[in-house]
Amino acid sequence: MSFSIEGKTAIVTGAANGVGLAIGRHFVDQGANVVFADMDDARLGQELGDTDIDGSRYRSFACDLRQKLSIANLLSMTIDAYDRVDILVNASRQMMTSDPLDPAGDNVEELIQQNLMTSLRLTQAISKRMIKQAKGQESGPAGSIINLSSIASRLANPELLGYSISAAALDQMTRSMAVALAPHRIRVNAVAFGSVMSASLKGALKENEGYRDEIIDHTPLGRIAGPGEVSDAVQYLASDASGFVTGEIITVDGGRTLIDPVDAPAH
Repeated sequence: MSFSIEGKTAIVTGAANGVGLAIGRHFVDQGANVVFADMDDARLGQELGDTDIDGSRYRSFACDLRQKLSIANLLSMTIDAYDRVDILVNASRQMMTSDPLDPAGDNVEELIQQNLMTSLRLTQAISKRMIKQAKGQESGPAGSIINLSSIASRLANPELLGYSISAAALDQMTRSMAVALAPHRIRVNAVAFGSVMSASLKGALKENEGYRDEIIDHTPLGRIAGPGEVSDAVQYLASDASGFVTGEIITVDGGRTLIDPVDAPAH
């Protein structure tokens, strides 16, 4: 089977910085058409420049994907530009700390909305388009959906109550949607990462000088990975090489969850 995604069309959310941006750029380098979606219009412009060019293999789309109309507009823009969508990468994530004993400060509802519901609604909308595209096609893949999750889903850190709950919910959504969409030949998987220089980790390191050494000390491979190091795992799940893989949560964390105590930063 081929790892190639050349000629396929992908939507990547959370694509203005960090891991989402790295995945989008990697996909373009691999020959895919990519729509970079994010709320941060200015950052998209800064990173991608003018993307509204005929024949360009990438576009940017600034929107708040918590809004149903934004999801519809993102899909419409993608179809107008590239006629189809083959891959969805739900890379939009928000990281916030929690006060587990304060209902006003646990941030559970906000993080469920951002980290779970946005990915679920996008999955529902995009999968319908994938099903429509595959109508009359009796075999072969109809689409691949990849959710970006976190090793926080497996760790019981009270200060990350909301984030951990939303990550665990996303993992279970991945499994449930994999079963629901399997009859339509659409695969749904996730990549749970840690010890990776995401946008949220970069911000946390600026505010907490000791985090870097703590994370490295608790990562068997002894380093923090670059954001692009998640891209190959996502490409594998997007490509035909993983054609019999669905409902899986692949961990990319340098061995972190093999030894990680709960008091280390869960990035």
